Amino acid sequence: MLAMARASEDLLLVHDLSALAGVRLRLDEPLARYTSMKIGGPADYFIEIDNGAALAQVLIALGRHQIPICLLGNGSNMLISDRGVRGAVIRLTGEFKKIDWRETGDQVEVEVGAAYAVTQLVRQAARKGYAGLEFAEGIPGSVGGALVMNAGAYGSEFEKVVEGVEAVNFAGEAVRLSRVQMTFSYRDSHLPVGLVVTRVALRLRREEAAQVNAKLTELVGKRKSSQPSGLPNSGSMFRNPPGDFAGRLIEAAGLKGQRIGQAQIALRHANFIVNLGGAKATEVRQLMELAQSEVRRRFNIDLIPEVKFVGEWPER
Repeated sequence: MLAMARASEDLLLVHDLSALAGVRLRLDEPLARYTSMKIGGPADYFIEIDNGAALAQVLIALGRHQIPICLLGNGSNMLISDRGVRGAVIRLTGEFKKIDWRETGDQVEVEVGAAYAVTQLVRQAARKGYAGLEFAEGIPGSVGGALVMNAGAYGSEFEKVVEGVEAVNFAGEAVRLSRVQMTFSYRDSHLPVGLVVTRVALRLRREEAAQVNAKLTELVGKRKSSQPSGLPNSGSMFRNPPGDFAGRLIEAAGLKGQRIGQAQIALRHANFIVNLGGAKATEVRQLMELAQSEVRRRFNIDLIPEVKFVGEWPER
């Protein structure tokens, strides 16, 4: 009876979502193709949404049917279980990939959709001679994801350039937050629970394009020389502990190059785990746990994951 009730509820939800304009629904969609690590089992409901009105309607429908919600940007900074995700996975597209630039003297205001790729934003800004985002070159996520986790590198973070955020809450209501209403810390923007970021306002400054591009080229060189390339990964796996670096500690523990199955602690940077081809989420997590236990044993330091574990995981 429970199975029949669940099937009936599924049919009602599918009917509701399929009737919405600007919405594409797939059932049991494999998620590996949507993640930077190329790992992840199926989502019960995979929903791509093109505009704000459709997003509000989808969130209301999911709430009415009591379906759990998971947000998927560019699929970086997360490790999705091999078993997949129960409930709905939402991916923004369409108008959420639009961008507007406005110059006011030496100041530049940017309004960018949450689904816009960070690397694309950084390179466009550099071509225009807009400075302030060079640190983010190579961050493999979306603008919305970078905002949520306060992504950063080379001594700067998104909080330095954010002016405001537009979002929709799980009740389908529009929400606006100004910079003074937001609180940032290391790898966290502390947004209220249950918000879907739709658009981010940034403030940059006008400089000579050659100067901005020179700085960008310098940081690209640093990133290429110190971080793995050519193999799927999720970026940094652990937060840097105060006064130290997770990669240094993992390497000092003798784990650089360590493999479990097709997952490997990167040879170039020990705070990265790469997919050598067909790696499983469980293999990646086992490597992370090995790094945590060895660093704790040798240095009495607890490494805190930077990636988020998403989906249905075996009980531990």
